[in-house]
Amino acid sequence: MKITKLFLFLSIFILNSTYLMANKKSIYDFNFIDIDGNTVELSAFIGKPLLLVNTASRCGFTPQYEGLQKLFTTYRSTDLTIVALTSNTFNQEYEDPEDIKKICLANYNVGFITSSPINVKGDNIHPIFNWIDNEYNKSPSWNFYKFLFDRSGNLVDSWSSITKPDSKKITKKINNLI
Repeated sequence: MKITKLFLFLSIFILNSTYLMANKKSIYDFNFIDIDGNTVELSAFIGKPLLLVNTASRCGFTPQYEGLQKLFTTYRSTDLTIVALTSNTFNQEYEDPEDIKKICLANYNVGFITSSPINVKGDNIHPIFNWIDNEYNKSPSWNFYKFLFDRSGNLVDSWSSITKPDSKKITKKINNLI
C-alpha cells in the first residue's frame, strides 16, 4: 500500500511539474505594436539576447536614445536585439506615434525597434511589464529603465534611468551574452 501511495504521489508531482514548466512564460511569449502599427512578436527573437527599454520623447533622459543608437550600431553584427517600448505612463511621451517618430528619427536617427505607446505601470499595464513585475519583481520607476534578457528569455539584469545604455555596466553584461 505504501508503494502505491508513493507511486501515486510521485506521478502527480511529475505531472504537475511538467505542466508548470510547459506553461512557464519567457519574454519571447509577448508581442506589441510597433511605431508603424505592425505587430512585433518577440518569439521572432527566440535564442537571441534582448535589451528592452521603456522610453519617452519628452523626458530629461531622452538623450539616452543616442546611447541606445550607439549600442545598436556597435552590436548590429551580433544577434542582440534592442527594443524601445515607448510609454506615456509618466506623462512624458506623445500619444501620436508620428510625433514620436519625428523625435526618434530626426534627432537620434533610431534604427532599432520602437513601439507605439504602451503602459508600463497601472491599471492598463502592458502584459510584458506585468509579467516582468510578477516574475522578477522589477518595475520601471521612471522612463529609460533597462531590462536585459538572455538567450533563454530570462532576465539577466536591469538598470535604472540614470545608467546610460552604453555604460560599461551594461556592455559587459551584453558581451557575456553574445
